Amino acid sequence: METRAEQKEKRRKEILAAALDQFIRRGYGATKITDIANAAEMSVGLLFHYFESKEALYIELIQLGVTVPTAMISHLTGLEPLAFFEHCAQQTLAFAATSDFSAKMFVLMGNAYFSEGIPEAAQEIAMTANFYQESVPLVIAGQKNGTIRQGDPLALSTAFWAAIQGSVEAYALNPLLPLPEAKWIVDIIRAKREENE
Repeated sequence: METRAEQKEKRRKEILAAALDQFIRRGYGATKITDIANAAEMSVGLLFHYFESKEALYIELIQLGVTVPTAMISHLTGLEPLAFFEHCAQQTLAFAATSDFSAKMFVLMGNAYFSEGIPEAAQEIAMTANFYQESVPLVIAGQKNGTIRQGDPLALSTAFWAAIQGSVEAYALNPLLPLPEAKWIVDIIRAKREENE
């Protein structure tokens, strides 16, 4: 039997999932708190017991969208550069394939970077995660050890992360589409044998 705290946490997660779905379907501006409450099958009053506003809900989702991938990546530090990218691709695609919530977060985060009209605090949080730029030193290290192809390090980092982002977003919006194999995405940055010889 669930404890009261477990029930409360379960309900909180249900609200976050309902809000995520509404935000990616309607956009932040067009989503009303009543839409979220209806999707979560609760009254607006009860929803406010968990979250004080639509903005607070959105900000919490954006915070999750930054902290979860950052934590995952921090566990991979210390790996050889190409192994780091291989693990990132494998874990990210596995999370997307097994969790609708995780896959939909990619859509939300993609929108948060470019949408106008979202809370400024949410946009500031979203901008703290810049995997494109943060991965440049790893690309350079991989180029030096011959495991990552030559070329502009920022362009290679961008190509890698954009391939993951685009693939997971497409899957989140249409789960009938297959996710690519992690190897295919890593091959974007992997050095070819001819480069090493």
